[in-house]
Parts: sequence; structure tokens; C-alpha cells
Amino acid sequence: MSRGQVETWLIPQNHGPSAVTDATVRLRWSAPVADARWLPPMCVRADARTVLCRTGALPADSRGGRIRVPVRLAGAPSEVTVRIDTMWSGGSADHNPQNSTHRVLALDTGDVYYF
Repeated sequence: MSRGQVETWLIPQNHGPSAVTDATVRLRWSAPVADARWLPPMCVRADARTVLCRTGALPADSRGGRIRVPVRLAGAPSEVTVRIDTMWSGGSADHNPQNSTHRVLALDTGDVYYF
């Protein structure tokens, strides 16, 4: 994050036991999104703080393609929390729902974080 510009990259993963035909990932920031016009085609803005992205099909025990979600936050906060979670998985059973939600604190330092 730098001066309110946040670029989030994620790689969806399916640990199995079965394939997922499609899923939706929700990214929700602790500050309102001021500009989301550069979202990739598989993503839409859901409300003032939320973006939803399709993952596409995820075979069992595989990773999906990298999803880049660039946004500009209102007011250029000095820190922001982004919560990333699975919102919909096509009815697939999830044997470990604890790994479906991640929360990351990003500071306005321009540094890159990996989780």
C-alpha cells in the first residue's frame, strides 16, 4: 500500500477432495474504496468496501490463476485491513473452513507483503 493505492494479488487453491466448478472470493477493506475502475473482468465492486472475484474452475488439489485486484482507498489511510474469504464455492463441501478466511494488515510503507 502506498498513498491509498492498494494492489492485492491472490492465488485461489482447492485442497480437495473434489473439484470446484467455480468459486467467488470476497475482498473487503476496512476503508472505503474510492476507485476500482482497473478491476480485472472477473471482478465486480459489491459495495463501498467490497470487491467480488470469480476464480474459475479449481480441480481438486490444485491452484487457480493469479488474480490481481488494484484499488484506491478513500482518504489515503495510513493502514488498512483487507479480509479475503470464500463467499461461494458452487456447493462443494469444505472439510477445512478455517483456511477460507484471511485477514491482512497493510501499512502505508510501499512494502510488499506475502501470506
